Amino acid sequence: MNNRTSFALLAVLTAVGTLTVSSAYAQYQEACVGCSMEDARATANNMLLNDIPISVWTDRTSYGHNDMIMVMGQVANVASGFPVTITVVSPLNSIVTVDQITVANDGSFETSLNTAGAMWKYDGTYTIKANYGSADKKNTVKVQLTGGVVHTPTYETPTTSKQCGAKEITASGQCVPFTILGGKVTSATLNTNDNSIVINISATDDGTLTVTPSKTVQDGIFMVLVDGEEWDDVEIVANKVTVMFPAGTEQIEIIGTFVVPEFGTIAAMILAVAIISIIAVSAKSRLSIMPRI
Repeated sequence: MNNRTSFALLAVLTAVGTLTVSSAYAQYQEACVGCSMEDARATANNMLLNDIPISVWTDRTSYGHNDMIMVMGQVANVASGFPVTITVVSPLNSIVTVDQITVANDGSFETSLNTAGAMWKYDGTYTIKANYGSADKKNTVKVQLTGGVVHTPTYETPTTSKQCGAKEITASGQCVPFTILGGKVTSATLNTNDNSIVINISATDDGTLTVTPSKTVQDGIFMVLVDGEEWDDVEIVANKVTVMFPAGTEQIEIIGTFVVPEFGTIAAMILAVAIISIIAVSAKSRLSIMPRI
């Protein structure tokens, strides 16, 4: 290759490189040529949001118990007909509210949360979770509520009087049969406020948890939450539920139609009194309608 050919090739490569760099620079700067610093920051934020499946934020980080929390967010890839599910979890790790928000054409969404309700009465950190269609499209934001009631744990301490088997969960003195693959159960409690069984697990792999609570513990299964989010990958047959969970899952909550406290003796006494009362009233009525001789 002679010198003239070498110089020509170098000139072509230099020109291509210059055009490529200029084009990329122009594409990056195009949306913000001559803009203010505030607009530049907004543009940079929008570029970052496009790389995140879903983002969520609030107008402040701290609120009182009679404030409105403005929740805003952005979805990177809008799927027509799919809303964003907003779930709020209290410092007690119970569900405060669940709502579905319509996503605008540009991927934005917003809603407001009123902290004046009874479910918001405790001080502490409230977690606002946003989910868009699948488990991997989720994000959270945490806010602080102050000026309310300081929470003191009210869960019953599990008793040691009842010995549960190796394949049973000890939940507030009750024995609940279970099987688990892909992890292990670390603890469980009965949450009578939310009518649920809260099961803490350590999941090293994707797996399944099958729980069969007796009707004296929980009668009927309404829904299942995995790490605070409503979960559809479940099978419910009568009072038996099988939950398919991903690796890294920490908590599974099985919400029933209601949790039945232990009051079998009292219930039997009330039933006996009711039956005796009915018999007495029936006998009196029968005597009152008999004709006098």
